Amino acid sequence: MSYYRAPLEEINFALETMAGKSQWASMPGFDEAGEDLVQAVLEEAGKLANDVIAPTNQIGDAEGAVLTAGEVKTPDAFKPMHAAFVEGGWPTLSAHPDLGGQGLPASLEIAVTEMVTSANMAYSLQPLLTSGAIAAINAHADDDLRMRYLPKMISGEWSGAMNLTEPSAGSDVGALRAKAEKRADGTYKITGQKIYITWGEHDLCENIIHLVLARLPGAPAGTKGISMFIVPKFLVNEDGSLGGRNDVKCTSIEHKLGIHASPTCVMAFGEEGNCIGYLVGEENAGMRNMFTMMNHARIGVGLQGVSIAERAYQHAVLFAQDRVQSAAISSKTNEPVAIIEHPDVRRMLLTMRATAEAARAIIYRNVWASDRAHAAIDSEERANALGEADLLTPISKAYSTDIGVEAASLAIQVHGGMGFVEETGVAQYYRDIRIAPIYEGTNGIQALDLVGRKLNMDGGKHWRALIAEMRDFTTNLSGKMAVFQQALNEGVDALEKAANTLQENGFDRVVDTAAAATPYLRLFGTVVGGYLLAQQAVEAEHRLSSDIGNPRFLNGKITTAKFFIEQLLPPATALLSPVKAGAASIAAMSAEDFSREL
Repeated sequence: MSYYRAPLEEINFALETMAGKSQWASMPGFDEAGEDLVQAVLEEAGKLANDVIAPTNQIGDAEGAVLTAGEVKTPDAFKPMHAAFVEGGWPTLSAHPDLGGQGLPASLEIAVTEMVTSANMAYSLQPLLTSGAIAAINAHADDDLRMRYLPKMISGEWSGAMNLTEPSAGSDVGALRAKAEKRADGTYKITGQKIYITWGEHDLCENIIHLVLARLPGAPAGTKGISMFIVPKFLVNEDGSLGGRNDVKCTSIEHKLGIHASPTCVMAFGEEGNCIGYLVGEENAGMRNMFTMMNHARIGVGLQGVSIAERAYQHAVLFAQDRVQSAAISSKTNEPVAIIEHPDVRRMLLTMRATAEAARAIIYRNVWASDRAHAAIDSEERANALGEADLLTPISKAYSTDIGVEAASLAIQVHGGMGFVEETGVAQYYRDIRIAPIYEGTNGIQALDLVGRKLNMDGGKHWRALIAEMRDFTTNLSGKMAVFQQALNEGVDALEKAANTLQENGFDRVVDTAAAATPYLRLFGTVVGGYLLAQQAVEAEHRLSSDIGNPRFLNGKITTAKFFIEQLLPPATALLSPVKAGAASIAAMSAEDFSREL
């Protein structure tokens, strides 16, 4: 039986310690985010996730999305679920009030999104992509397009989709072949095919607003010659009403390992020569514009890792508490005990819990940096917050999705043979989350982004500031928390040495840097995750000593942090070695020698 309960106490604590929850109401633009409203939002979101969305998870997996004559039908249970999501105003949380939003912090929205994603990852992709499309249109489109499309996208009546990938291009977006030709009325004729378009066609919303990358005649080669266009499924009249069907259709949907209820579409634009698109921003600025949506989606995809790790953990704990097998290792009798008493099962459960909490802390801090940048009046404060958000984004995406896959795999392992059987429900978590390290830029691409762009931003100012912050924290650890000091110092030392190595490589050793990117990202995520869990442990200890809060929960936070720092941080510190080693062994074998002799 599949199970999920929104971890409201953990989410609240993460918002308080990582996302500045107590400061929201005093920040410009977030006046309404008082404690009472925020608590009501979180509690109602928990009820929605637990009681309305979570029960549809296995149904969606079993029934899947079905394509018939160009129309995608979602599972029957999805329409009332989506209606409840829209009627509750959940899509409007962080959007600007002028466009029908509630103007609440993105940090609060990310907490709600976590619960929705844990409840049903396949469904959650639809509001995630819509939210990203809203961000891109709001940031780059003219006022006419913004007012024509955004209000109904924000309300949830219309959805959004991202159209980048093509059969011949893949992750190399600059190789795309989709074309756009300007028409006499100022609109554009779009032709081409896009693949892997998540929620590109479905029956939950009355209109789908596609953001499409295409190339104009004579445009520069590569990503410098790409433009972005709005291509609606149904054209929109001047008064906002729906017009005729546009020349865009779904020709097939993929049969996938997981997220079966999320239609992954092949989309054809302009097969009848009459696909109308509207330019977003300037010509040839499409890749820059699309990064607004992509960065939004990358954090959302990272959150999928946290969400599935959390649900898999809850499922595995219930099984381990219920499943009786073998005597305890220290027992003098043969009386069998629940498997949660066995050390290796506890190790697996604590690994799932600790990595999920570390990744949650990273993502919540990442989004809090974006909120601070949004609200900042001082330009230097805004720049520093944006720099931190940019630095953490590839970590949020890659580290979190990697641990999501690992946690789902461990949940299967805890279940033993029963985990490999679909009826228990735990195998779905692995099948669903396995895509997350792949889409929205593979985790290898995230690692290259980290070492190639983010480390060098502003001369390395932002990662150096984070290192200094962590050193200051560890220096001041005392009392019971001093136990964290040595392991954290060793982790921070390794991270700093690795970063300096990569910066010293320069262009002459760019291959060495590329080869080191993935171990460096894992090192970065683990060290920062350990640091943030230690921060939470310090706060938990303070509350315990002040007799504030739930002692069971707070002691659990301290124990989880201790496990992460003692058990998971030291092996990650050893990743400094492959970072320093560079590409020598990786490049040593010829391409031909990879093949086995027949």
